This record gives sequence, C-alpha cells and structure tokens, in this order.
Amino acid sequence: MTAFETLLEILQQEQKTWLVTGNAGFIGSNLVEFLLLHNQKVVGLDNFSTGYQHNIDNVLACVGDRAAENFVFIQGDIADLKICQQACEGVDIILHQAALGSVPRSIADPVTSNRSNITGFLNMLTAAKDAGIKRFVYASSSSVYGDSTELPKVEERTGKLLSPYAAMKMTNELYAGVFARTYGMETIGLRYFNVFGRRQDPDGAYAAVIPKWISALLNDDVVYINGDGETSRDFTYIDNVIQMNLLAGMTTNTRAFSEAFNVAVGGRNTLNELYVTISNELAKHLAEFQRKEPIYRDFREGDIRHSNANISKAEHLVGYKPTHDIYRGMEEAIEWYIDNIAVKS
Repeated sequence: MTAFETLLEILQQEQKTWLVTGNAGFIGSNLVEFLLLHNQKVVGLDNFSTGYQHNIDNVLACVGDRAAENFVFIQGDIADLKICQQACEGVDIILHQAALGSVPRSIADPVTSNRSNITGFLNMLTAAKDAGIKRFVYASSSSVYGDSTELPKVEERTGKLLSPYAAMKMTNELYAGVFARTYGMETIGLRYFNVFGRRQDPDGAYAAVIPKWISALLNDDVVYINGDGETSRDFTYIDNVIQMNLLAGMTTNTRAFSEAFNVAVGGRNTLNELYVTISNELAKHLAEFQRKEPIYRDFREGDIRHSNANISKAEHLVGYKPTHDIYRGMEEAIEWYIDNIAVKS
C-alpha cells in the first residue's frame, strides 16, 4: 500500500477542516472536490480574479448534497488581512493556492502580481500564525529554477531568476522558511511543474498551453508554438498535484517542514511532442478532427528552455508516487477538454 493509499484510509476516519485558497480556480477546485469526497470539511476563499463560480458549482454538484454540507465559501481577497483572518477561523490545515499566475502577466504588470503573490501570501501566513494553524502548504513554482541548465532540477540548486513571478515565488519560500523558524509553523512549499487537467481555463491571454492549444484545434484556429518547439517541460497531471498536497498536509515527517518539493512526474516532453500527443488524442475521440501544422514564432520572454524535475526528495520524505505521466493524464483529461471548451459556431 502506498503512502497516499494509507492516507486515504485515514481521511475516512479523521475529519479535519482544510482552508483552500483560490478554490474557484483550476487546482483549488480539484483539491476541494477531492477533500469533500473523502469526508473532509473545507473552507474556500477566492476573489474570482482568475477563478469562476461555475467551478464551485460543478464541485458541489459532483460531490453530492451530503458532502456539500461540509463546504463553506468566503468571497474575498487575500490582499485583505481581515479576510484572511476570517478564513482561518477553526481551520486545521491550509492549502494556499491563491495567486496571480503566469510569467508573462508578471512581466506586463509586476505590481498587481506582487499584491496577490507577496502581500497576499504574507497575509495568509500571518493569519495562520495568529490563528494557531501549524500546517501551511503553499504553491510555489518551477520558475524558481531560473536560468539553471541542470537537468533534472534538484530543489537545493536554483539559478538566476528570469521573471517577477519567479522572484515572487522564491520570496514565498523565503517567508515560509522564516515563519517556520521564527514561529514554529510547519510550512511546505510545492514547486509545480506545468500542471494540466480538468477545469483548466482555456481562455485569456495567460492561459496554459495545453487548454489553449486544444481550444485552437477544436475551433480550427492557428496554433502557435513559441520558439523551435524543442523547449521541454515536465507536464504534470492534476491528480499528482492533489496527491502531493494531501501528503504534505498530513505528513508527520518533521524533516519535510520548512522545505520545498518538486511536484512533477520526473519526465520531459518537448512542445513538439506535446502537440503530437494532443492531436493524437483528439483524433481518437473526434472522427471529424483534422490535423494541422502549427505556426512557429519567437521565443517568449522569461521562459525557461528546459524543465525536468528530480522528484526523489518528495518520494523519500512524504511518500509521493505520481500515478499519471503525460500520456495517461491526457487520456483522462481529453474528454473533459472536449466537453467543456467552447466551439465557435
């Protein structure tokens, strides 16, 4: 039995209250759904800056009326300390997902990103400390590896940061370490590597590449690949992220506290390979799907050339064992993307 399978049995017997910030977003809504389905109470906090009410509605519909009774939603901004304090009342564990993501967004508007990603993060840490909440799990990012060319990426070695977003996530890790040492909090950072899956938003200027490409292909629009297509990423399915959040939230291994962990598969696929994988899956599910060639354009500012994680630290300290590589993840996710991405008439 894996550490996660053991944890699932514990959850059925022990009901705790979890605060999930950013619960109306992609990762946050999946965490809420999983926790509610496994006998947990959840408080959600979101200001809908990048999340959606329909994600909350969908979660509650999926879990059923009885589990939905264990959910409380607070609409508010983490940049407001009083809102953070309100959300922390009666909470046992925090899974802090709220942020303004995207490297390009941070380059275009670093001040607004900083308000959420630094001020909001510090507010949440402070509110947790004041409420006596020990366990604080938070979303960091693989962007903290900057210009490091080492592969695979090892947590203890990072390079020069390439974007304001990366600087903000590194600052989160520094603050979390300080709060752990100063106030005895059990902080754990999760460096996400290119997460994809159900409820991922395909719209907007800063949409992630997978839903953006699927949307373009479904609508017979142009698909753009930045650079030569040989840029590579460690694409990580949402179920792996859920697993790592819960393991971090419940681990009793004190060696995991005040640490940051890679959350990935430990593999690497180029953008060209990703494009072929998406096209293959769409062709399997849609008889009318027509393959098309992408358009290559300039590299995007602030992007890392290659990203591939060493996940041994997470495996050894909290028992992380990813269940989905990119191919299994895409097989499971593709129907959700097809059913939920709008096709233009």
